[in-house]
Amino acid sequence: MALNSGTKLGCYEVESPLGAGGMGEVYLATQSNLGRRVAIKVLASETTSDLERVRRFEQEARAASALNHPNIISIYDVGRENTTAYIAMEFVDGHTLRALLESGPLTIKRTLQIAVQIADGLAKAHAAGIVHRDLKPENIMVTRDGFVKILDFGLAKLLKQLDNSPQNMTATVDSQPGAVLGTAGYMSPEQARGEPVDYRADVFSLGSILYEMVTGKQPFRRDSTAQTLAAIIEDDPQPVVEGNAKTPTPLRWVIERCLQKDPGERYLSTLDLARDLQNIRDHK
Repeated sequence: MALNSGTKLGCYEVESPLGAGGMGEVYLATQSNLGRRVAIKVLASETTSDLERVRRFEQEARAASALNHPNIISIYDVGRENTTAYIAMEFVDGHTLRALLESGPLTIKRTLQIAVQIADGLAKAHAAGIVHRDLKPENIMVTRDGFVKILDFGLAKLLKQLDNSPQNMTATVDSQPGAVLGTAGYMSPEQARGEPVDYRADVFSLGSILYEMVTGKQPFRRDSTAQTLAAIIEDDPQPVVEGNAKTPTPLRWVIERCLQKDPGERYLSTLDLARDLQNIRDHK
């Protein structure tokens, strides 16, 4: 059920709806004790009896609040008001990358400006052992000043750190074996097969987003979800240069490497990916 203007959630007063996603509805609100505007994501009351959805909803807050990076949305608070669970987060005045792509491909310059920031944010998350698992244009905001914010870590998975000592372990939250989580057009092959994933799944998703930014088309989109998943697993996309002949060769190489079917042939470090994109941006 939609919330009305004036509805109170803890110290937050709802103003107006901002949108809706797979994990809940989002509203513009005011935090009364600080007088600041925030975005409130709420999980509809009729779904709070679904313990798995509630767990994933709250996992979003725990995962994202552990990160501190200018290209990742800031989480302020998580709470419940009666049967309504909510997350209070930074309000971003801008547009989703999906909205920017509605008019067609972006210029190479703007693509690189946005891509570098996405990769920087992902590198921070991956260094903290967090995989997004649902990276797509709808989950990327671009402010009016051109700053990028990655949203919605609702499907994030906390990974064990390389150091297995107790003080350096993060909680591991696994989905059911064989479950397919994410958005079909941007999944990695291992996600599409329902296999365990690591940060390289996000690298593949970013490759799909980069492809769409320069060509205006999703690399694996087909007429149905099943066909799209099959294409991700089995097919190579149309060469980038055929979609946009102006794509610089180094950027084309980056996209092709991100979209390798075998995770071992993608970037082994998201930080290296970010650096390659920076170099292309700075020397274009």
